Amino acid sequence: MADRLRSFFKKEVLTYAYLLLYIALSSGQIFFNKWVLSSKEINFPYPLGLTLLHMVFSSVLCFLLTKVFKIMKVEEGMTPEIYATSVVPIGAMFAMTLWLGNTAYLYISVAFAQMLKAIMPVAVFILGVAAGLEVMSCRMLLIMSVISFGVLVASYGEININWIGVVYQMGGVVGEALRLIFMEIFVKRKGLKLNPISVMYYVSPCSAICLFIPWIFLEKPKIANGSWNFPPLILALNSLCTFALNLSVFLVITHTSALTIRVAGVVKDWVVVLLSALLFADTKLTLINLLGYAIAIAGVAAYNNHKLKKEASKHSSDDSENPESVPMVTSSGPNK
Repeated sequence: MADRLRSFFKKEVLTYAYLLLYIALSSGQIFFNKWVLSSKEINFPYPLGLTLLHMVFSSVLCFLLTKVFKIMKVEEGMTPEIYATSVVPIGAMFAMTLWLGNTAYLYISVAFAQMLKAIMPVAVFILGVAAGLEVMSCRMLLIMSVISFGVLVASYGEININWIGVVYQMGGVVGEALRLIFMEIFVKRKGLKLNPISVMYYVSPCSAICLFIPWIFLEKPKIANGSWNFPPLILALNSLCTFALNLSVFLVITHTSALTIRVAGVVKDWVVVLLSALLFADTKLTLINLLGYAIAIAGVAAYNNHKLKKEASKHSSDDSENPESVPMVTSSGPNK
């Protein structure tokens, strides 16, 4: 009995440790990127270049871990046809999400950017309905309306709103929503389920190529002629934090579930919103901001609860049809 209790508490402590690690890394990476892009010390306002560095670093590290040192395993079954029709769109949308999301930090505060991200379930649901993956219902329409209303109220309460930053952030939201839709199509229709490490291994090089092409025309001339100061140690640490964040997502999903990472993401968003008011001078929260964000988060919680019930009923029906089937883990990846 004592051993069983000890094992239970050890498992619980380990789970919460992984959750805290994910929240800390995700929040820290957002602040780290904001500091790199906006600080006068480094003077590196090149979000496209920063994101490209992250993807190149992730590609190299994934190759070393899976093919050279063989610490982690890449799932088999990838074909050129699947890569071209599924991985390339996912990689392109991932690149778009990171590029536009990081660019938004140059124009709007971290807190306001997180508030705008609350609209993500609405974008995913609308695109899911268009792709035939979701079904329109009165309940879902009500949830989407609550989220949208909350984001509108939060935006109305923003003191120094910059519409260029809003457009960039909304573009990042659309890119992330499309990536999640492509991921679901990839898993449901292609019949190939990959763990998060395999997803990183296949997607990171594709994203790097998608970022490299616009980087040549948009930022390469500016970086060549700019007076920036990006120390190699800070560069390596920033890229390593991004990779560690992806691994923390893998650990959380492996030991809990994909829904847990969504719930932890809501907690992380509140941590980012409140801490950014203390860390950055451009963040000024108002009561209308917080009220609107609270309404949006309530809608997001209802959406997560709906998805949980839907997944639970689906798994129960699958288990009744095939008792020996074991679902593989999939990941949508972290959203910085």
